[in-house]
Amino acid sequence: MSHPPIIDAGPGLNFFSINKERLLIGVLGPLSAPETVQNEVFRKSNHDERFRAAAAVWRKLTPTWMRVLSDDQTPELAAVVHRITRQSMEQRLKQPKDLGETMVIAHAVVAAEAGETVTVLIDDGPGTRTATAEISRLRRLHASGRAVGSIRLVSTLTVLTRAAGGEHLPDKPAMRAIYARLRGLDDGLPPIERTNLLNR
Repeated sequence: MSHPPIIDAGPGLNFFSINKERLLIGVLGPLSAPETVQNEVFRKSNHDERFRAAAAVWRKLTPTWMRVLSDDQTPELAAVVHRITRQSMEQRLKQPKDLGETMVIAHAVVAAEAGETVTVLIDDGPGTRTATAEISRLRRLHASGRAVGSIRLVSTLTVLTRAAGGEHLPDKPAMRAIYARLRGLDDGLPPIERTNLLNR
């Protein structure tokens, strides 16, 4: 079974702010995100002119193309949050820093432990490291005979690579133009020359 890909606020803000939700859904299919991520997107959309369009796009996608995952505490979700943050879920929910990606990973792990295959879209370094550690843990559980699913980690660069040559990014000028707009919103993205995006 597969679960709709779970996206973090960073990539969501980037693609939705430049109205490239079709590109994102074209690559990943219908999406999902924790409530925490939705709140973060709405907050940034209100406070930062660059992200103004993101909230409107998000609302337009819900619920057909965007499923919002409840962050209400369940024993499974609380156990994962506690394991990956060494804090109770109650304490962790009070600290906004990196909360979105913590919840993205926690929801993905709960789904994977229930046997599903889940893709997570995260760009952030610490979030990527936590997700990678959880992917390894699930592989070890699987190897020891536990019936668990798996997590696949993708990034903005993965999405753009998969879209290269398709209807949304037909050629190099289109790739350069979109990438320049995404980098204008996210200084964490490397210069395009340091990626493989123009190789296709």
